Amino acid sequence: MDLAIDGKIALVTAASRGLGRGCAERLAAEGCRVAICSRDGGRAKRAAEEIADQTGSEVLGFGADVSRVEEISRLLGAVRQALGDPEILVTNAGGPPPGNFAATPLGEYQKALDLNLMSAVHLIHGAVPAMKAKGWGRIIAITSISVKQPIANLLLSNMARAGLTGFLKTVATELAPFGITVNALLPGIHKTSRVDQLVQERAAREGKTVAAVAGEMVAAIPAKIMGDPSDFGAVAAFLASAQARFITGHNLLVDGGHYSGLL
Repeated sequence: MDLAIDGKIALVTAASRGLGRGCAERLAAEGCRVAICSRDGGRAKRAAEEIADQTGSEVLGFGADVSRVEEISRLLGAVRQALGDPEILVTNAGGPPPGNFAATPLGEYQKALDLNLMSAVHLIHGAVPAMKAKGWGRIIAITSISVKQPIANLLLSNMARAGLTGFLKTVATELAPFGITVNALLPGIHKTSRVDQLVQERAAREGKTVAAVAGEMVAAIPAKIMGDPSDFGAVAAFLASAQARFITGHNLLVDGGHYSGLL
């Protein structure tokens, strides 16, 4: 299927690896001109070169910490100068530290909100005016299955991503008349460095081996496999497509059937 996004300008944050990179790779494979960022600018540039070599598309890497509003402004300015205004925006950020209520210092709450809620708010605020002017835009936020089914020992992530979900649903209705769709992708368990970290942390906490914990996690997924970032990226690319113009305000699970609720 031709997604009709060849030549579109896409910005994917936190995309040097993991789910963000999966999205960047797929958008580049569809012919988008892609900008990616990472807190480590060198790693972002290396990832961009690798994706460009794989796909033949123009891919540029930038250093930016999306938890800092001034760095988001600088990133958007650099992308505009190098490629133009983003027409496709995929917001992503690393997760905050794991922990429960008793173990989480109050000072960590604002950091989590800045990282997983306000980063997306600032990115969307910066990208929307140009999308409105063109009458076309795609905004895709990577959140988590936790917005439907909170995950134990991930208090900060559960809180911040749930707040982002409310924001996205609200702005989706406001931006729809301008040809801009706003959707969230809710990953379950995918083979990423973040999941590796959580597996190791849980293994240490429960006195189990890493292999045992990973096996338990896979066993709980009906598909009996961990997700792959490339499959996740394909879903993001479809939501960015011309064909997805009538899909907005949704929270789409990409979890191998892991979520057990009805709605």
